[in-house]
Amino acid sequence: MARPKDDDKRNAIMAAATRVIVTRGLSAPTAMIAQEAGVANGSLFTYFETKADLFNQLYLELKAGMASAALEGLPARAELREQLSHVWSKWMVWAVSHPEKRRALAQLAVSDEITPVSRAAAHKTMAGIGELLERIRANGPLRNAPMGFVVAIMNALADATMDFMVQDPTNADRHCRVGFDALWRVLS
Repeated sequence: MARPKDDDKRNAIMAAATRVIVTRGLSAPTAMIAQEAGVANGSLFTYFETKADLFNQLYLELKAGMASAALEGLPARAELREQLSHVWSKWMVWAVSHPEKRRALAQLAVSDEITPVSRAAAHKTMAGIGELLERIRANGPLRNAPMGFVVAIMNALADATMDFMVQDPTNADRHCRVGFDALWRVLS
């Protein structure tokens, strides 16, 4: 009879994988992740069939956490600008509060280890944000641009904003507002 899986161990492995990806990259051995998590290397494979499975689950968890943070408390009846400002601000706070998660997610996002199935599932976690973007851009200059292009522009502005917020925390709120204003002008 197989032993039941322990959520604390799984969470420790996920947190360790995040830290190791940031410091050592995606090529770091699973033994290093297990050691960082305080579990035996074999235990890691009790929770994840392969290293790629671990990375795909981590990618989904990080995307879901980011989306959940951005959408938390969304004022659904507010004007579109206020809704997007809410999502933007919450997203920036998440990124600045969780720099390791942000950096690990950035590496995972460009990894060939992340499957199309995981990418599609992550896309679904972001559906609320995508729908908001669709409504905002409906009459704007990017209304005929592919949504992937719109998201790429938004992500570039977000990364620049996050970087400035981290590098200049005294003016983080100002950087957040300036980044949002630039995004709003691009979309609407």
